[in-house]
Amino acid sequence: MTRAWVLPMSLVVCGALVATTQFVGGSPGVAVALLLMFGLLAGLHSPLVFPRSIGAEEAQRRSAVDGRPIVYWRAGCKYCLRLRFRLGRSARRLHWVDIWRDPAGASAVRAANDGDETVPTVMVAGRPHVNPDPEWVRRRLPPAA
Repeated sequence: MTRAWVLPMSLVVCGALVATTQFVGGSPGVAVALLLMFGLLAGLHSPLVFPRSIGAEEAQRRSAVDGRPIVYWRAGCKYCLRLRFRLGRSARRLHWVDIWRDPAGASAVRAANDGDETVPTVMVAGRPHVNPDPEWVRRRLPPAA
């Protein structure tokens, strides 16, 4: 779980150091802007931007019942972030599995990708699709109830 927070916390610490340097150098406006920018980057690369993750086994069980795709992802992955934002509100209708929190999820991704932990890997009807186009994923969603 802590691995998912290494990049965001590093961004916060670096931002604080850079902002402090600017503030001491007499540029408080630049310091505030830099601190906000680093904070935004930290937030975007944190697990907070993604829907709540569930375990791989639970995701597979739910997907078998409701037919929704499973997205295997990890924090800090720019392709996962792109998929999440391009899906917009539709992202909540998918089952999200953080492979850094769930060893079974990481194992499922390695099995689908010849031993690599390539994310995002989207499982649709039991078939893996690596880094698919967000519009393609949206078309695979069952109709909203």
